[in-house]
Amino acid sequence: MKHILFYAVVLISTALLGQDDEKLKVREAVDTFFEGFHKGDTTLLKSVMMEKVLLQTAYRNKEGQDVLVSDEISKLINAVANRPPEQIWDERLLDYSIQIDGNMANAWTPYEFWFNGKFSHCGVNSFQLFKQGDQWKIIYLIDTRRRNGCENG
Repeated sequence: MKHILFYAVVLISTALLGQDDEKLKVREAVDTFFEGFHKGDTTLLKSVMMEKVLLQTAYRNKEGQDVLVSDEISKLINAVANRPPEQIWDERLLDYSIQIDGNMANAWTPYEFWFNGKFSHCGVNSFQLFKQGDQWKIIYLIDTRRRNGCENG
């Protein structure tokens, strides 16, 4: 009985450590995305994205209507590549909540966005990732944006 209990504990511990290791890899993919975003390095940005990524933003307009906007990922990549050097984009991730099932993961990252050192807006990013081989790749990104209800807004 002691041997069965011992092996059960080892098996569960190994599974939990493996899950933590995968969560770290998902977080590294998200961090790499933002490193490329902040540096203006589209090669780095694209290194953690699948070729086709669905990109959406959900917000409430001035009239109080809920709006969902879909964009081509090329629009984001071009904006990052062509950002003037005097513009400083600083998206500060406040937390990570990562869930994984097999080769699919979700990373929920509340954030604040600062433009040239001034607070602009806050919201949350929801990254959907797919594990291709041994690398996690972003396949879907949706974010919310608001100016009210933020810690700094």
